[in-house]
Amino acid sequence: MGEAKLRAVGVAGVACVLALALLSPAFAAPPTPLAPSAMPAASAGSVTGNTGPSLQVLHWWTSAGERKAVGVLINKLAEQNIQWRDFAIPGGAGIGAGKVLKSMVLAGHAPEVTQLNGVIFGEWADLGLLLELDTVATQGNWQKLLFPTAWSLLNNHGHVVAAPLGIHRINNLYYNIAVFNRLGLRPPRSWDEFEQVAAKLKQAGVTPLAQSSESWQVATLFETLVLAESGPAYYRELFVDLSPRAFADARLLHALKRLRNLKQVMQLPVRERAWTEIAHQLADGEAGMFIMGDWAKGDFNAWGLSADQQFGCAAVPGTADYHLYSIDTLAMFADDYSHQPAQEVLAQIAMSPAVQSDYNKFKGAIPVWRSPDTSKMDSCSLNSWRTFSKGAAFQAPSLVHRMATDETTKDAIVAELRRFFVDDQISEAEVQRKLASIARALSRTGKVE
Repeated sequence: MGEAKLRAVGVAGVACVLALALLSPAFAAPPTPLAPSAMPAASAGSVTGNTGPSLQVLHWWTSAGERKAVGVLINKLAEQNIQWRDFAIPGGAGIGAGKVLKSMVLAGHAPEVTQLNGVIFGEWADLGLLLELDTVATQGNWQKLLFPTAWSLLNNHGHVVAAPLGIHRINNLYYNIAVFNRLGLRPPRSWDEFEQVAAKLKQAGVTPLAQSSESWQVATLFETLVLAESGPAYYRELFVDLSPRAFADARLLHALKRLRNLKQVMQLPVRERAWTEIAHQLADGEAGMFIMGDWAKGDFNAWGLSADQQFGCAAVPGTADYHLYSIDTLAMFADDYSHQPAQEVLAQIAMSPAVQSDYNKFKGAIPVWRSPDTSKMDSCSLNSWRTFSKGAAFQAPSLVHRMATDETTKDAIVAELRRFFVDDQISEAEVQRKLASIARALSRTGKVE
């Protein structure tokens, strides 16, 4: 048994407290009972009367498209006589699920499986809490099948610590085709064209851009604006390297000004609403455009809408050559290893051709395979896959969705962006100085390698 596995035993002990301290220094309150709305809910695909092993799976896939995608996993697991015990926590970007997970680990009741995105599962793995999937990965030839970016993400000090599901593109601009056709509009490719389209939509009584003031949604919009400034290289300087020089750059100031100006083409006041509500505004024709990750496409499809018919998808102006990405993964808590066989089966299922195809069709994402079956992809997915396939120079890891940096850094930047967005008295120069201060402080404390 390796050192990491030995450290994994006794999840309820000191390692748990250490995990919480490292993963969220601000997390000081004792765990509180789960609210009724956050309790596990059996999904449509759950198995009843199953006498075989079971796995409790904590995740935040709760929208219509997401539930269909989860159903693919549930049904494939049931075929192996393994029950998926659903523990779905509502809340965009996994904010609520992250808090629940920390509480469960501290209480000594870690789920067997959890949805984790990005660099954070490396932090859990460093504490020896995650099951190593090296055997499954080797037998499945994952390194050869996966995109290099996905393969690198899964590896922690030479060990595979998560199973990949799909790759989301975040820099999407969705538009209502009926509204655009009625007004003789074309999807904007530049910001000048965007302003012209927005003016015509506004004149016709249609909200040009659907948007929520919820913190993660504001920050998601902003990170696409940063990418539009000068591509992935500068984006990485900001959100991966936390370069103080990058935070003092005029390009950041310009992106902040664009974020402030975009409020003029939103429905004012911009209220805090779930992303699914905002997506409905586009689907119903109340809004002409919507910037969001392609999980929104999964919900459009679940509502009976199709790409290139009821809605179209284009890249956010200035980002057509780039892919702002987030990767869905499942990590397994080791505990006493009694669930290891079932956990490894789920990892195998996640990487199977059928699941890669069907899960991502419902989820709106693309497979993690370098050479997937493209026959089931719509035009949006094909464009996403082709762009991601261009390689790391064209890829940017999402800050908001945990691909770029640790939780502490992400939370600090997102909070500052939201404060700026809702308070018009805060100047662009002021928030730029504050973001630069955050970068300097976190670099000094060693939060960023």
